[in-house]
Amino acid sequence: MKKDPRKATGRYDVSELVEAQLEPGSRRRVLKNLLDIKRKREMDREEAREQLRALHELIGTYGKNHRFTAADICKIHKIWLMNIYPWAGKYRKVNVAKDNFMFAAANQIPRLMEELEAGPLREFTPCRSTSVEDVTRAIAVVHTELVLIHTFREGNGRVARLLATLMALQAGLPPLDFGELKGKRRIEYFAAIRAGLDREYKPMEEIFSGVIQRTLRGYEK
Repeated sequence: MKKDPRKATGRYDVSELVEAQLEPGSRRRVLKNLLDIKRKREMDREEAREQLRALHELIGTYGKNHRFTAADICKIHKIWLMNIYPWAGKYRKVNVAKDNFMFAAANQIPRLMEELEAGPLREFTPCRSTSVEDVTRAIAVVHTELVLIHTFREGNGRVARLLATLMALQAGLPPLDFGELKGKRRIEYFAAIRAGLDREYKPMEEIFSGVIQRTLRGYEK
């Protein structure tokens, strides 16, 4: 069986993250940034504020007939984090892992992003299906594949959620409410990402089915 190139081997070596990439005085908890922020909570708040601003800008940038590309994903990241990190919108140069799970090797990212553009992004965007099931499938596949690549040094999940929201808007849905992705549901979400290594997207479809149902319930109120 041919090995999936996305299944990077080895563990993340924290020595790759040199001190120059960390904010001095942050106790290695905050990446070097343009605002000299040293506390993680403060950075979390700043990133959240910028994400909300970015969403409004992105909604005005990408219309319902737009087919997303790798360059667009970089642009989404840059619009969001350009006021915080000098590397916003640029592919990461270090390997990263979460809970002993390795994401794609950094040197494979350009190729994998090209494949994402030629494959799922071309197939599923613009996302204009009138079937909620088809929209759920489209968003789940694109989201899973993008998170597995983990294109950037920081903010990959949130960029993927921004893209999911833009796809949902193309399909005529309201902006997605991800408020349920916590606790047990968050554990299920990470399991769904792992399932994507075998191109099994049903678990992520179930996650997004819940997100869309919650969104529609809130919108009806």
